[in-house]
Amino acid sequence: MDDLATRLHSDADNGSADSDTRDGQMAIPLDDHRAEELALETPAQAERDEPAPAPSRELVLSDFNPPDVSAGERLIRLAYRMGIPGSTLASPFRKPMRPRLLAVVDSPLKGDRVAGMALRAGHFLVYGVKAPIGQVDCSPTAKLTPPFEAMLHGFTWLRDLAACGTLPQCAPTAQRILGTWLAANGDPASKGGAWKVENAGHRLLGWLVHAPLVLSQQGKTQRDQLMEAIVDTSRWLDRNVTRADDLHGEVIGWCAITAAGLLMPEGKPRRLYGEAGLVRALGEVVGDDGGVLSRSPLAQMDLIAALVDLAACYRAVDMDPPQAIETMLGLLVPPLLSLTHADGSLGNWQGAGAVSEEKVTALVSASGIRTRPLREARQWGYQRISARNGKQQAVLQFDTSPPPLARHARNGCASTLAFEFSHGDYRLITNCGGAGFAGGQVPTRIEQGLRATAAHSTMVLGDANSTAVLINGKLGTGVGAVDVDRRVVRTKQGDATRIEASHDGYGHRFGLLHRRILILRDDGSELRGEDLLVPSGRKGKRGKVPYAIRFHLGPRVTMKLAESGQGATLSLPDGSYWQFHTSAEKLEAEESLWVDGEGRAHPVEQLVIQGLVSRGGGNFGWLLKKIG
Repeated sequence: MDDLATRLHSDADNGSADSDTRDGQMAIPLDDHRAEELALETPAQAERDEPAPAPSRELVLSDFNPPDVSAGERLIRLAYRMGIPGSTLASPFRKPMRPRLLAVVDSPLKGDRVAGMALRAGHFLVYGVKAPIGQVDCSPTAKLTPPFEAMLHGFTWLRDLAACGTLPQCAPTAQRILGTWLAANGDPASKGGAWKVENAGHRLLGWLVHAPLVLSQQGKTQRDQLMEAIVDTSRWLDRNVTRADDLHGEVIGWCAITAAGLLMPEGKPRRLYGEAGLVRALGEVVGDDGGVLSRSPLAQMDLIAALVDLAACYRAVDMDPPQAIETMLGLLVPPLLSLTHADGSLGNWQGAGAVSEEKVTALVSASGIRTRPLREARQWGYQRISARNGKQQAVLQFDTSPPPLARHARNGCASTLAFEFSHGDYRLITNCGGAGFAGGQVPTRIEQGLRATAAHSTMVLGDANSTAVLINGKLGTGVGAVDVDRRVVRTKQGDATRIEASHDGYGHRFGLLHRRILILRDDGSELRGEDLLVPSGRKGKRGKVPYAIRFHLGPRVTMKLAESGQGATLSLPDGSYWQFHTSAEKLEAEESLWVDGEGRAHPVEQLVIQGLVSRGGGNFGWLLKKIG
């Protein structure tokens, strides 16, 4: 597996060293003197000046092999997969051992103390919505919103409860909820949301990692009932893990199977089976650069958290995790950090809200991975530019990839060529985000609207999405290819990073390609952009198409339109001022919303450049500049 890690890092390095020179006439080439300067730059400068990516943007699957095992262990794994009981394989001449847990797990991942205190007070707290525990229907036929279903049946609330007090204080609440849940869903034949693979995987992993909460201070009958539920859930996952709704859910199921093999007697056959399935599924759900194929920051965090808990299970029984799991954690963290803004919180991409710096930092710290943000993720598809002037940092995030494929999408958004821009602790330009939180304070009825192209800071043609937005978080046809070029350029004001990207999402419908150019100065004080529409075929179409270029403003930005109608002044709470100017005929202001990391929607404003454009094409320049 060491060779595997070396090969993966070598491939990534080789891939990012390739530069795209197809549109070289639109950029300033570097001379030899400049190349020498780049070789001597500081780490912060190196983050800004990462080499250009390859032109084609496709999601590529990583190849992982199961951990090295002996011939005998391979036979055990094969026999277990064929249905021979683990006790028979582990101890063929002995009576099966009584179910019990072999160790207490100490996970470094801590939960939300506020949500835990709400539980002790008698309420579930999900994305800002309080629901009395006694009034939540956990039966198989209950109609729950996705966040409540995942929380209730996945027992993810156990981590929050464990973070808010001592074991004697918290255990009675956990056991009261557990008893109600087992009475309604203890039988796997009951179906419903409780027996989706992802929820069952989270639930089993939660029971094993937080076993003291649900087992201590219990009578023998209650303990036996829970151990029976652990055994039944483990067996059910053994048979059904590959029937998950998507690969992400399958990975969670494999994590739970492996943990059960580690922590229960005669579990070696199950552990070997789980490790092989987990490594295979991880290789299929994660791209070569470490980004999950759903392109969702929430899914990325969920996967990291599951692997952190699983690694803690290995440590509890004095075993080292397979090298592939440690390698995967090392791959997963840098792409997540690439979507952090200057204040440390996440960008609003693919259904995520602005998850706080505190939660991101806690997760990364628990992973044990020390690394810098990945500036240019070739498969995950997010470009990052970090610029600094003294203590003030500016961060640009740019979506330069097709949306996730339908089979991978989770709250999939038509966000191609959207961007977010922050300066210091404040976001100037952002996306609405929050589709993944719908069912909490964000109403489910607007979930599809939050996934639309218009909910992102990019261009919309004909009031249509660049990729079709379907129900249940899925996506249809639209953007199939994105070309991108990134390079360092010299301007009169100083060095800058220039990214040019184009997509074909409107090519079939309107015969036009959208091309966007973003140039950020190295001191972060100026972001220059241009949106171009280029005919996609040899024969141009007649007529005009409505267009709108949207710039959703951050939650603490105060905006005032200029009297000329072609600009606006943006003021931030720190007293700084920014000027937005466009070459278009008119700039307008409209209402919008922005979803924070707790699932709360905040009213904000958006700047809109709109009108009619000829099908022969057009271009629209704009400038965002710090003026004080």
